[in-house]
This record gives sequence, structure tokens and C-alpha cells, in this order.
Amino acid sequence: MGQGYVEAREGGRYVRGSRVSLDSIVYGFMDGQSAEAIAQAYPVLTLEQVYGALTYYLANRAEVDAYLAAQRTDLEEKRAAAREADPMFYQKLPAARRTAIAS
Repeated sequence: MGQGYVEAREGGRYVRGSRVSLDSIVYGFMDGQSAEAIAQAYPVLTLEQVYGALTYYLANRAEVDAYLAAQRTDLEEKRAAAREADPMFYQKLPAARRTAIAS
């Protein structure tokens, strides 16, 4: 996978040698964060690693965008399954949030 900065493992893509997902770097970039800001948000990464991950993304944009879309779909399916498995929990959740905020 591209220039040694990104690796596939455990069903995801990560900055090589770290637990930081490529998703995190790309979403920060899409939100308008600079490479420097992303590196500050993930102190385990060097600025070079962040730029390397961004370069990988830009060089493989269609493939990475498809991967991110598949990840989003998987997350939505898991959320739907969780709501289906325990609907009472999700009905009580908004009230619990309001109580926590009021405290």
C-alpha cells in the first residue's frame, strides 16, 4: 500500500506503525484541517506520516472514497441492528442525555 505510510490491517486502513486510522486523517482533511493541525490532534504521528497518509489518499482517492463509503454503510447497518436489538435503550437515551446535561 502506498509509499509505506498506510497499511491494511484488522479490516481497516491505518497509518503504518500506529493505531490511527486513515479515516481519521482523511476526515480531518475533508473538514479543512491542515496537516499540522491533524498532526497536533494525533501526537503519536509525525508531520511526515500525516503528509504521507494524505498523499496516499490523494493518489488513491477513488479507492479510498469507496472504502470510506463502505465503512459508513457498515456503521449504519450496525447502528440499525443495535436499535432493533434494544429499542427501549434508544427510547430512553434522549431523556438520559437531557438529565446529564442539566446536572
